Amino acid sequence: MDHSRLHARARTKGVNPIVYWLMRAWVQPFAHIYWRLSRLGREHVPQSGPVIFVSNHRSFIDPFIIGLCSRRPVYYVAKQELFKIKALGWFLSSLGAFPVKRGEADGDMIETAKAILDRGDPVLIFPEGTRTRPGALGKPKRGVGRLALETGATVVPVAMIGTESIRKGFRIRPHKIRVRIGAPLTFPKTENVTGPLAAAVTDRIWPNVMLQWEWLGGLPPLRRAAVIGGGSWGTAVAAMLARSGIDVDLGCRTKAQADLINATRENDRYLPGVQLSSRITAVRAADLELGRHDLVAFAVPAAELPQVVAAHASKLAPRTGVLVLSKGLVPPLGTLPSAFVAERTQSWAVGVLGGPAHAADALSDGASLVLAAKDPSFSRQVSDALFAAGLQVTNTTDVIGVELAGCAKNAAALAAAAADTPNAAGAAAGKVFAEVDAFARAEGARPETFSGLAGTGDLVATVLAEGSRNRRAGELLAQGMPAGEVGAVIGQTAEAVETIPLLAARLKDAGVDAPALRGLANLVEGKIEPDRWRASITAPKKAKKAQRAKAA
Repeated sequence: MDHSRLHARARTKGVNPIVYWLMRAWVQPFAHIYWRLSRLGREHVPQSGPVIFVSNHRSFIDPFIIGLCSRRPVYYVAKQELFKIKALGWFLSSLGAFPVKRGEADGDMIETAKAILDRGDPVLIFPEGTRTRPGALGKPKRGVGRLALETGATVVPVAMIGTESIRKGFRIRPHKIRVRIGAPLTFPKTENVTGPLAAAVTDRIWPNVMLQWEWLGGLPPLRRAAVIGGGSWGTAVAAMLARSGIDVDLGCRTKAQADLINATRENDRYLPGVQLSSRITAVRAADLELGRHDLVAFAVPAAELPQVVAAHASKLAPRTGVLVLSKGLVPPLGTLPSAFVAERTQSWAVGVLGGPAHAADALSDGASLVLAAKDPSFSRQVSDALFAAGLQVTNTTDVIGVELAGCAKNAAALAAAAADTPNAAGAAAGKVFAEVDAFARAEGARPETFSGLAGTGDLVATVLAEGSRNRRAGELLAQGMPAGEVGAVIGQTAEAVETIPLLAARLKDAGVDAPALRGLANLVEGKIEPDRWRASITAPKKAKKAQRAKAA
């Protein structure tokens, strides 16, 4: 249909009363019965005069649900592509819709909205611009602030929850929908509205929508986070979150370490040369009040998780998400870190972070990370924060694959460093990596996880990084140093030293043939000499003797 005609109809004629009220007559009882519609705060809706409903947007059904909250027809914008089909365009315009060109300034849309408000009718605006993904609310565009100032219309903040779950493909499912309407806001009618003024008014309006959203149980934005573990990676992740505008508490082992970081704004021991934002507050980990944090990250070695989780699990609120940064297996059973944490906390979501990310390099030059989580809302929440910090994030639900890929790359990097020739190093790393890959696939991991950033990408970064702890651990083991002394010499934990024996035991229990990993575990545990282990890597396998067939 001609867009100019559609705008003209919305400005002058308005809805088709027959179509509108017939549609409402069956949609309203259907919504109450099938979706158990709940509408809170309807007393805040003005019964006359111009009104701008400002709402979050999750589903195509949202305009109709908002329409059921007012006794007057509510006009709303819809993407112009919907009006290309003549019959559909006529039907939508009969219900109060008028077209908008998404992704660009649309003067016609603004003028139509102003004309509707000038005649005293309500208009619905979705400041996020389009339907958002799962998770917290998106950022509003400032057009709603400009419209409020230019028309002087009453602004009514609205939040909806549940509409995103009513559709699966072409099937409309029964799912409870709840709407909460906040107290109306008024702003003086202003001419010559500037961009900063429109943005300021939008920033006054949108928190009222967020308030209704969070009251309904919607996921709040990340405002405050805690990182437990003041090592290099924990400090780097704290710096990343602070860059995205989040206040971060960095949990350190001792008060002296926390005081030094606060005084110098630098973690000189683990991340020298990196100035920390004023948004980061270092505290003794034991003093953290985790009940007020939206996100808690465990940035300690996997071997220390039992102690750390036992100390902090009871402090976590159910609304707090957990991000596990440990790479390895948790002793004594070789449990994956995310499973260990999930079983012992009441957090609503647990995710893990993998991929090639040397701490200092990630802060100075960026990194490509892999965020693995089952919950899409949590994935969006954390990945948006990391993206705002200047990092590239790939989301996946393959939590097992990402965690086992982290184990495999550390073990392979140690194996390569413990070998004395390029051929032996390549053979050791390749065989160990392949054996863990076979085990991971049997556990349900996806093949692309090991071949991607979380696997081979992270392996290359670990082998090439100058400060690689696992590579240094392999070199020390090759020189005959006992595994128990490696950590003290390096000054930090090399996860592979603790993980390799646990990993070998898990592969054995699963029936996966892993001679390279088994030999590496024997080296770590001091059961064989380094020379003997190196010789076994490339030594030809003895052919089995052919058995003579017995006579019948």
